[in-house]
Amino acid sequence: MSIGLIGRKLGVTQVFQGDGTMVAVSVLAIEPNTVTRLRTTERDGYTAVQLGTESAKRLTKPEAGQLKDLPKAAQALATIREFRVDSVDDYEVGQTVALGDVFAEGDLVDVTGVSKGKGFAGQIKRHNFKRGPKSHGSHNIRQPGSIGAAAYPARVFKGIRMSGHMGARQVTQRGLQIVDRDPERNLLLVKGPVPGGVNGIVIVRPE
Repeated sequence: MSIGLIGRKLGVTQVFQGDGTMVAVSVLAIEPNTVTRLRTTERDGYTAVQLGTESAKRLTKPEAGQLKDLPKAAQALATIREFRVDSVDDYEVGQTVALGDVFAEGDLVDVTGVSKGKGFAGQIKRHNFKRGPKSHGSHNIRQPGSIGAAAYPARVFKGIRMSGHMGARQVTQRGLQIVDRDPERNLLLVKGPVPGGVNGIVIVRPE
């Protein structure tokens, strides 16, 4: 297991490769992450590196407690995430992990983010159901159809695809290729779309 980094989605654009082909890419801003805590098997039961990035105006007491081991100048990080690793020997609290330390051009990465919220949606939009006929007196134009039997079990089973809240959930896009990177400007360009809207927080891990 390898460490990843916390960043933000800036948007999408397109770049031309050496052979002249155009590729659609997502632009991710990944500022240097700070190691805020180390998890060890002896103390925590697993090994992981906790990273933080961006500055926060205020923190709750639990959030501040996670950062108490850092130098005072770094005790106000807004976003904190943990990454499982095989060993924490190469890391120490307060260390900075930059974009160029983890990713290289051509690498495959998994990008995790929160998808765009679509609000309340019906079965056709949410689950790609087909509509019923519009003619001959049909009353089943956009209805879901049967959702269960009557006498038994006399209830609706859990997991039946129905109307409800769509989007706004954690999604991981796997196997995206790094097309280019700019360590000086802390930018990473990955091929294809990544979850979430502009300025949304994303987690980038090596595949």
